[in-house]
Amino acid sequence: MNEALIRPAVVSRVSELIGHTPLFELCRTPEGSRLLLKLEMYNPTGTAKIRMARQMVLDAEERGALRPGGRIIESTSGNTGLGLAVVAAERGYSFTAVVDHHACSDKLRTMRALGAELVYVTGDGTGELATAAREELAEELARGQDNAVFTEQHNNPANAVGYHPVAHELHQALDGRVDVLIGAVGTGGGLCGTARELRGLLPDVRTVGVEPKGSIAFGGPAHDYYQSGTGTPEGAEIGALVDFDLIDEGVKVGDVEAFATARAVARTGLLVGGSAGGVVYEALRRLPALPPGTIVVALVNDGGEKYLDTVFHDEWMKERDLLDPVLEHEIHGTVTGWRGDRHR
Repeated sequence: MNEALIRPAVVSRVSELIGHTPLFELCRTPEGSRLLLKLEMYNPTGTAKIRMARQMVLDAEERGALRPGGRIIESTSGNTGLGLAVVAAERGYSFTAVVDHHACSDKLRTMRALGAELVYVTGDGTGELATAAREELAEELARGQDNAVFTEQHNNPANAVGYHPVAHELHQALDGRVDVLIGAVGTGGGLCGTARELRGLLPDVRTVGVEPKGSIAFGGPAHDYYQSGTGTPEGAEIGALVDFDLIDEGVKVGDVEAFATARAVARTGLLVGGSAGGVVYEALRRLPALPPGTIVVALVNDGGEKYLDTVFHDEWMKERDLLDPVLEHEIHGTVTGWRGDRHR
């Protein structure tokens, strides 16, 4: 067994708890095809992105760009910032998160609690996503500063490297059997980093990328969307880590469908985030048409606890015309029907 996949019984750093996340069988069709969720919310900070946050810091240290007492700067909508805040705290760095008001307020409060400095790209309190403006400000804050590094998650190769262990965890847990890998595409690091390493182990695995409707990585039209921490909004450049050669198929899922799925899955006892709902929606949609016995692994990048005031809040959903109880009921019926009596 690969020693890297064995967690020590006692650890002395929070980052040593990263990885080894469980696989959860959400459902299985009558034909024996299985939908397995890689529950990345079991990482510290409740998100996959702490994997790449740690790797970006380690890479900066190895390159000599970051030395004791240094400063880390990143543009983030929340989850990357949470990871960097933890790694900075345990390694003695200061961390500045460049944020906008589109980010979940709980993520912002948690970053501050972990010692991060928050710099808002806009001060008017609007909820608009401002990825491009955030990136520009983060770069400006780091420019010319000694011992300060803009980790630049969208274009940092270490982002993708941070997810290589996911491939090995899947390969080990499933005895080398993964037919379809499906995940959200934001920076591209999570899905493409996992896919690149997994294809070295399982060359025939098929990769499906999911982005919100309104995102532009897989084409237009561009418009606003509420799924956070994923996609490429209008005005932002598609990240260098989005490797289309590693993505066999790119699809779009709307906010209504993504959030309805997250809410339906919650009725089974599992809270997943809004963009994770989009990934699960697409996996459920295609599962019946796959060959019998297909194993589909969906990357669930964070849990739903951070979205109790948004995705799981009826009034917030109604105000934005996102609530669809009929669709929620249909999705819940599909999931519970495939789960069957064995889970009751």
